[in-house]
This record gives sequence, C-alpha cells and structure tokens, in this order.
Amino acid sequence: MVLKTRTGHYFVGPNNGLLSLVAERDGIEGLRQIDERINRRKGSDDSHTFHGRDVFAYTGARLAAGVISFEQVGPPLKDQALISIPYRKPERAGNTVKGIIPVLDVQFGNVWTNIPKALFDELKVGLGDPVRVRIFHNDQLMDDASAPYERTFGDVAPGKPLVYVNSLLNLAWRSIKAATQPYIKSILAPTGSSS
Repeated sequence: MVLKTRTGHYFVGPNNGLLSLVAERDGIEGLRQIDERINRRKGSDDSHTFHGRDVFAYTGARLAAGVISFEQVGPPLKDQALISIPYRKPERAGNTVKGIIPVLDVQFGNVWTNIPKALFDELKVGLGDPVRVRIFHNDQLMDDASAPYERTFGDVAPGKPLVYVNSLLNLAWRSIKAATQPYIKSILAPTGSSS
C-alpha cells in the first residue's frame, strides 16, 4: 500500500496498522493498493516472503524517482481500508501526562514515549526542574524515579538519568537501569504508561 499524506509525503508499506500512525499525524490525501503485476522488482515473481525488497522498496524508489506517479501505483483505496493499530494515546490529567513506551533504545539506556513535546509543555516544566517518572505494567508500579528535564545528555553527569525531548519531538527518559529491565519489554503493550 502507498499512503499519500496531506503534507505531500508518500509512505510505502504493508496494510498491517503501521501506516495508521502516520495517517493520524499527517492526514490522508490518498491511498493506493500496489499493483504487483507492474510494481514489483523484476525476477521476483516467485518470491512471496520478501515484500520489503521486491514490492515496497521497488515501488517507493520508482515513485521517489518520478518513474511512476501516485496514480500509477495501483487502484485507489478508501480511507477506511487502512488498518489501524489500537494503542493508548497520550493524555494529560491535571499535572500529569501519560502515554506508552513504543521504543527502547537499550544500547544507550533510553526509554522513548509517545508523549508529544506540546502536551508536556502544557505542564510548564522548566529546564532543570525535576520530573517524576513512573512506569506501570498491568496497573502495577514497576519503577518510580525523578530526573531533571534537560535539553542534552551533557547537561547531566555521565550515566545520570534525565528527561528530554527526543528527535521525534516526544518525551524520553534516559535511565540505563529502566531500559535494561526485563519487565520494560512487556510495557510495549498498550497497558503500559509513563507519567
């Protein structure tokens, strides 16, 4: 499937819910089903397990290079054809923000949330202010810590925790301890939250 956003970008991938997060953020200008008879890597007709290479990358590259237009990808689909992923959306309740942990950057000890900077900014937390971070799993408190809100890792001593805004402009927390705990993996499910 190819999703054209209202911002004019194209996203190519399976219709398994992955593109629903992009559609929610950027809107849907159009959806197309990839016609594999035309938009498939030559010589891959008998390969049915590597669509990333044979269909998605091939179609995306041709679209980006201007070899095909969006209309030439394949037949149009209704917006409702896009499969959505059910997940817990970030929310604010009083002086607390809650969300899920979709990304663990274990190598560097970072825990990324889906809490957007704009929502966190509503709390009016200043640089250097302490932020309480709590991680739950199945409504059980798994971690409760405090870390300063800072811009960069260099604003705290090496290895010390901090709350910061990551490259996706979402709230993140550097905690080598939390990122490497066995329970943190199960918090990837929609039942987890951070606040």
